[in-house]
Amino acid sequence: MELFIFLGSLFTLLFTGMPIAIVLFICCLILLWFLDMGDLPYQLSFQVVSGTDNYILITVPFFILAGEIMKHGGISKQLIEFAQAIVGRFRGGLGYVTILACMLFAGLSGVAIADVSALGGMLIPMMVAAGYDKSRATGLVCSSALTAPIIPPSLPMIILGVTAGLSIGKLFVMGIVPGILLGMSIMIAWFIMVRRDGITDVVKVPAKEILPITIKALPAIMLPIIIIVGIRMGAFTPTEGGAVACVYAFLVSTLINRQLKLSMIPQLCYDAMRSTGVVMFIVGGASAVGWMITMADVPAQLVELMSGLVEHKILLLIVLNILLLALGMVMDITPITLIFTPVLFPLVEAAGIDVYYFAVIMIINLCLGLLTPPVGTVLYIGCSVSNLKMGQIVRGIGPFLIAEFLFLIVCLLFPAIITAPASWFGY
Repeated sequence: MELFIFLGSLFTLLFTGMPIAIVLFICCLILLWFLDMGDLPYQLSFQVVSGTDNYILITVPFFILAGEIMKHGGISKQLIEFAQAIVGRFRGGLGYVTILACMLFAGLSGVAIADVSALGGMLIPMMVAAGYDKSRATGLVCSSALTAPIIPPSLPMIILGVTAGLSIGKLFVMGIVPGILLGMSIMIAWFIMVRRDGITDVVKVPAKEILPITIKALPAIMLPIIIIVGIRMGAFTPTEGGAVACVYAFLVSTLINRQLKLSMIPQLCYDAMRSTGVVMFIVGGASAVGWMITMADVPAQLVELMSGLVEHKILLLIVLNILLLALGMVMDITPITLIFTPVLFPLVEAAGIDVYYFAVIMIINLCLGLLTPPVGTVLYIGCSVSNLKMGQIVRGIGPFLIAEFLFLIVCLLFPAIITAPASWFGY
C-alpha cells in the first residue's frame, strides 16, 4: 500500500508543475502522516539535514566550481581548436569537431548542460556559417553533450555512488569506455547524415600548427586523467579530487591561458553556489524520501511485486530500462537518481545483477531523458543558446537520439563493455 501511496503522490504532484524539491518534501510528509510516525516537522527536518551531511557530497560544489572556472578560462576554445586539428579534415568536419569537443569537455565538466552552454555558443554559429541546418547543428551539440554524465568525472555518478553506497572511483573507471563508445555512436550517425544531407565542408588546419595546438590543449586534456589516476592510486579521495580539479583549472586558466581575470571570480563563484544550492536542496528532499520509503518497506514491496522477474535477469533489465526511460521523460536525472536508487537497487541485488553495471546502465538510460520533452533540461539550454523552439531542436536531435538508444541496447546485450574496464584498473 505504501508503494502506491508514494508513487501516486509523487506523480500527481509532479504534474501540478511544483518544483521537484517541494514535491519530495510533500511526499515525505504524506508518508509520515500515513504511517503515523510522530512529530512530522522534526522528522522531516532531521532527515533533510542528516541526508546532506555527507562528506562525499562536498565533491558536488568542487566539480561545479571547477566547471565554471574552465568555462570562463578559455579552455572551451582550446578544446575546439584541438578537435579541429584532429577530425576537422574529414567531410562534415565541423560536426566531428563538435562531437569530439563535447567528449573532451565532458572529461572536465561532468554535466551535460555545461557542455551545451560552454560549447554551443561557439560551435552552433560556426556550423550555421558553414551551411549547416541550425536545428541539426543544435541537435548535434545537445546529443554530444550526453557524454558528460558518463565520461568521468561525472556529477550524476557521484550522486548515484553516494546514494547507493558504491565506490566513486570504480564508477568513474566503468564510465570511460561507454562514454567514448557513446560519442562514437553519434559519430556514426553523423557519418550517415553527412552523406544523406550532402554536407561537404572540411576544416583544414595546416600540419605545422597541429603540434602547437595539441601542446596548448594538453593541460586541459590531462585533467580527467589526473583525477582518475589520482583516485585509483590513492593519492586523493574523490572529494579531494574535486578540490584538485578546482586548483588545477584555476592554475591553467590564470597562469597558462591567462583568460580568467580576478574580477570574474565573484560571479563564477556565485554561479557555482547557485547551482550547488539547487542540487543540495533536491538532495535534502530526496534523502528524506529515501529514508521514508525504507521505513515504509517500499523496496521490499517492490521486490515482492516484481518477484516473478527476479529470476529472469534480462527481462528484469528490460522492464527497469523501460521504467527509467519513462521517468526520464518527466523528471531530471538528479531527482530520479536520488529517489529511485534506494527503491531499485535492492531489486537488482535480489536478481543477482552487478550493481555497478546497473548503475552505469541507469546513468546512460537517464541521459536519454535529458533530450526528451517535456522535462529535457539539455533541450531547454539548447533553445536558449540557439534561439530555436523546442520542436525544431527535437527534429534535429532525432537521428542522434536513435543512435544513442541503440547504444543502450548494445550495452544491455554485451555487459562486458561496462564491466571489463574495471578489471583493467584492478577493481
